[in-house]
Amino acid sequence: MSIHRHQHTHMTIHDFQTHMHIGWDKDIPPIAEVDSGQTITFEISEASGGQFTKRSTKEDVASLDFSKVNPVAGPIYIKDAEPGDTLEVEMINFQQLDWGWTAIIPGFGLLADDFEEPHIKTFDLTKPNTTEFLHGIDLFIKPFPGTIGVALPEEGNFGVVPPRQNGGNIDIRHMTRGTKLYLPVWVEGALFSIGDTHAAQGDGEVCGTAIEASMEATVRFKLHKGKTIAEPRYEIPGPPTPEADSHGYYVTTGFGPDLMEASRKAIKYMIEHLMDTYGMKAEEAYMLCSLAVDLRISEIVNAPNMLVSAFLPNAIFK
Repeated sequence: MSIHRHQHTHMTIHDFQTHMHIGWDKDIPPIAEVDSGQTITFEISEASGGQFTKRSTKEDVASLDFSKVNPVAGPIYIKDAEPGDTLEVEMINFQQLDWGWTAIIPGFGLLADDFEEPHIKTFDLTKPNTTEFLHGIDLFIKPFPGTIGVALPEEGNFGVVPPRQNGGNIDIRHMTRGTKLYLPVWVEGALFSIGDTHAAQGDGEVCGTAIEASMEATVRFKLHKGKTIAEPRYEIPGPPTPEADSHGYYVTTGFGPDLMEASRKAIKYMIEHLMDTYGMKAEEAYMLCSLAVDLRISEIVNAPNMLVSAFLPNAIFK
């Protein structure tokens, strides 16, 4: 038996392969049924769905089967959940991290036109709080699920790559322990699923991947009857980035007629800075931007141009 209950309040779902699905589809049968107030632990596979290992090379990236990417565990049926309700999902814990990967996938990412070659980097995640990016550069491990959501009301299977009104592949790095995510319920039972767990990521996930890592994720459900929201919201329990904030930042800016152009420029200038200052290769600098640099909208009202800042935390450099 691969689902275990403890004292009726905590359930663990083992064997990811038999409890996973690709994409959002309200007709996928639920793997378990829970009450409001219950806690579930999921064993989650990293975003390649087992296609990458610790020893993977850029050839493995080039042959990645996209139809198997971003599998999620679920769906879970929440008793009494109906359209118009709100499902609160509290992030309780993330553990059992072993290793992770970051890749540049051709055709994918903010600077896809500049980075056409595949690359992959793997990480040892067995130390408690940090992982080495390059010698002298340690990233903070702050695990969270990149993909988390409920079924959509429309018929059919909806791809898992973009975020939607159901949550989905939101890649919000602040879904760490203690955060409460509020999801609008669109179908009976909500049909909640979770996956794409990350060990670290910057705001923007600009190269298209974070530190993708398998782990155990524990969440608690609470149903808010009759409370209706149009799209997901969340609250975090404290300052979002105290570790990174501790030593200040180096910041590049980019302006443009839209946020995409402004963001591309800010990241290009940050890559330039990392190469010039720290002697990184271009692809290393691009990956580091995806894992540790936060994109922030600085200005969005002074037509015809918008301004985006890219924040590099000094705290990652020894």
